[in-house]
Amino acid sequence: MKRHFVYGPVPSRRLGLSLGVDLLPFKTCDYDCIYCQLGRTTNKTEELEEYAPVDEVLAEVASKLESGPRPDFISLAGSGEPTLHGRIGDVIAGIKAMTAVPVAVITNGSLLWRPEVRSALAQADVVMPSLDAGSREAFERVNRPHGGVSFEVMVEGLIAFAREFTGKVWLEVFVVGGITDREDEVRRIAAIVERMRPDRVQLNTVSRPPAERYAMAVPRERLEALCGLFTVPCEVIAEGPKSKRVEVVGGRDVEDEIVTLLSRRPCTVEGIATGLGMAPDEVVKHLDALCQRGSVRQERQGEAVFYEVIAGGDQPRDPLGGGPGRGGRGGGSGG
Repeated sequence: MKRHFVYGPVPSRRLGLSLGVDLLPFKTCDYDCIYCQLGRTTNKTEELEEYAPVDEVLAEVASKLESGPRPDFISLAGSGEPTLHGRIGDVIAGIKAMTAVPVAVITNGSLLWRPEVRSALAQADVVMPSLDAGSREAFERVNRPHGGVSFEVMVEGLIAFAREFTGKVWLEVFVVGGITDREDEVRRIAAIVERMRPDRVQLNTVSRPPAERYAMAVPRERLEALCGLFTVPCEVIAEGPKSKRVEVVGGRDVEDEIVTLLSRRPCTVEGIATGLGMAPDEVVKHLDALCQRGSVRQERQGEAVFYEVIAGGDQPRDPLGGGPGRGGRGGGSGG
């Protein structure tokens, strides 16, 4: 099945209506964060490669812009660390040449110490890096980086980029309960932020099933109190409980398609993404809503997390009005 590199537009907490561009194979990253909603990293690397053909990516972006609603942002993110794509600068330049829609890059910030990576991101409008720890010990515990990524070099890369970049820098700080929510650790993060001087800091915490069960959420009230430790504008972006059904996007009732697929066999996030031609992080958003409503549940098998339909829960609507549907695209890989 042909891989799709572009997904959405989908509602985003930080970017409004966001058209996503996924430049990496599933879980290709130089981190293995304990809180990652996509599970554990299966391809931990720091090698830059052209994982997605630039011409194909740009052709998909152009097609989406022509056929769908105008997004507020085009965001480079998705299934792995986007700055591992060796030609991300060409992707950004190509998008900027075809549209006035601003480009955002959502990155873990680990490779910004490389001058070629900082140069590649120079044309973006917004870069959203992460800083999840203020010490080497917490960094290695939370982010579990590739052996070639050190805390000290990563921090210097963030600082260098923030000083050079002419666009907006929105720094995400992901706070994990019992590990990085202590005031002394957040003060160390705030000291690094003081050297960076990003345009804003955005505090986040666990809101979806993490890679490791011990990655705990931090109450919103605690996050709001921690905002006071930063001297730059700081806001809490952590998601609250959801009760409303996610809206139909682009004419597709995506959640019905997911439930139809899962009614045939349990699948992983990657399997659903493959089966429905979606990006994994888009799938996660819909699975989160389905789990909240009691339609779908998780089942861990070894290191893999599968999703399955709950008997008696919401079922997909038959387009002919005859009960649960049996349509949809081909089944996922289940991997």
